[in-house]
This record gives sequence, structure tokens and C-alpha cells, in this order.
Amino acid sequence: MAFPNSVNEQVTDAVTQSNVKVVGEAPAMAMGSIYQTMAHSTGILFQNAVSAQQQQNTLAQAAANMGVMQVYSVDTSADAGASEKIGQLGVADNLTSLLTILRSFQS
Repeated sequence: MAFPNSVNEQVTDAVTQSNVKVVGEAPAMAMGSIYQTMAHSTGILFQNAVSAQQQQNTLAQAAANMGVMQVYSVDTSADAGASEKIGQLGVADNLTSLLTILRSFQS
């Protein structure tokens, strides 16, 4: 038998049910907090990815700009002279000398 007390049994039942309700909802509240934290972290992850893509795009544009500037700054007359020297070397002469060297190794 329970100890006699001056509190109504309906009050103690209501308090007990309230405590059980709070304890029963705790896992759901914890999972909700975890889901909110994961969603926030994922949002920050995507923000960082977009920022990195924007920075890479800026770097790519700067590199392309530098490449164009280097192309335009080349002395065309020096390139023309080098191209002419390469053009004067005959492909047939190169192949003939290569065949001569290969035949010397065979014998």
C-alpha cells in the first residue's frame, strides 16, 4: 500500500504521464537537432564549393588572358626566321641520313 499523502492521485498520474511524454520525445528531438545540423553543414559545404568554383573560374580567365598577352608579345619576325630555317631542312634529306645510319648498323 502506498504512503498516504495529501496530493490527489490524478495530479501524480498527470505528472507521471508528462514525464513519460518528455522522455519518449527526447530521441525524436535529438534526431531533429541532428538533421538540422546536417542540413546546415551541407549548406555550408555547397557554399564553399560554389566559392571555389568561382575562384577557379577567375584563375582560368587570368591564365587565358596571360596566354593571349604572351602570344601578342612575341616577335613575329624572329618566329618567321625560325620557321624558314625549319622549312629549309628537307624531310627527304633527314630520311636519307636516317636510312644510311640504319644500314650501317645492319652490316
